[in-house]
Amino acid sequence: MSEYIHSKRLDLIPMTPGFLRASLGQDVRVAEERMRISLPAGWPGEEAGLLSMRLKQLEDDPTLQPWLVRAMVVRETGIMVGHIGFHTAPCPDYLQPFCPEGVEFGFTVLPAFRRQGYARESAIALMTWARLAHDVRKFVMTIRPDNIPSQRLAAQLGFVRIGSHVDEVDGLEDILECDFAGGDAEPDPAERQPCNVS
Repeated sequence: MSEYIHSKRLDLIPMTPGFLRASLGQDVRVAEERMRISLPAGWPGEEAGLLSMRLKQLEDDPTLQPWLVRAMVVRETGIMVGHIGFHTAPCPDYLQPFCPEGVEFGFTVLPAFRRQGYARESAIALMTWARLAHDVRKFVMTIRPDNIPSQRLAAQLGFVRIGSHVDEVDGLEDILECDFAGGDAEPDPAERQPCNVS
């Protein structure tokens, strides 16, 4: 089994191919049994597209398991409140023009669980794991300019805008980068040096 990532309140648990298949087949009972968690009503709902994409990545390359999507699970209750994960392993070709040594991640906190600090806590835990376990220091997020809550969180974490692009699904997005120190300390935006945009 791939590594779990632990934070103060959360366990970030890799979504395995078996879990993804059960979720996409809307067999919630089997999905819950596979990961020993409680899934929210309506799962996977709008997340089905993401789950399908990540399942194909894992089928093509099982070594990606530690890097891809993870359930955000409240340790005390076993309830999944969202998900977070990297899009690829570090240094993918598509990031070479922006941040060649980086890795991109994204997250979703489900509506009923927002405004409780889960996104911030899981983002710090995920970056800390990558920094300490794999010596990854540079992280990328792409966020729509009008997604104010995510933009605000990214700024608090030390991300700065280094460019923009047009996503096929989400339209115009800012490309944000962070040079993360790792450990328990949060990044200091004043001390970081963003990657150069070519």
